[in-house]
Amino acid sequence: MTRALPASARTPVPWKNGGGVTREIAAWPEGAGMDDFAWRVSLAEVAADGPFSAFPDIDRTLTLVEGTGMDLTVGGARHLVNTRYVPRDFRGDVPTECRLLDGPVVNLNVMWRRAAGATTPTVAVVRGRLRVGADALVVALDGTAEVAGVTLQPYDAVRLGGAEALLHAHGRTAVIGIGGPVRSSDAPLA
Repeated sequence: MTRALPASARTPVPWKNGGGVTREIAAWPEGAGMDDFAWRVSLAEVAADGPFSAFPDIDRTLTLVEGTGMDLTVGGARHLVNTRYVPRDFRGDVPTECRLLDGPVVNLNVMWRRAAGATTPTVAVVRGRLRVGADALVVALDGTAEVAGVTLQPYDAVRLGGAEALLHAHGRTAVIGIGGPVRSSDAPLA
């Protein structure tokens, strides 16, 4: 069943380490907490330099959606995250330090448990038309989008279920494939 997930319904929650806030978009199983989710998608607001929370046995895909960027040190290796809408993968259990480049940022954060047989979500940021699989989460980032009869404003989301749907992304839109890969028709990657 398709479910609209409006941005206005999200409550800010302090980070596990207290260094920022997150607004959960969706998680599985529904109602799961930080210790028992299979996958989780959120928007994280980073307002200050400091360490990222450690998440044992969790992998992450982070996508910068607002702000200038961050200089991350992940397990001793430096990663400059200064291009918006480019998904970047890293392990959640590796020590990660963040230095903001020029003020606060907002990141789309996809996390999943590294368990035997677990599905690894796919993350793509697109514009244009795209046929989206039946088990996907769509999040409008910097413009509007329409999918499955739902119009999305920035940060609104829809969880698809049951059948494929045609997405019309007028601005950059994240498509998170929960049960399989995203299938592209004529949508260029952003």
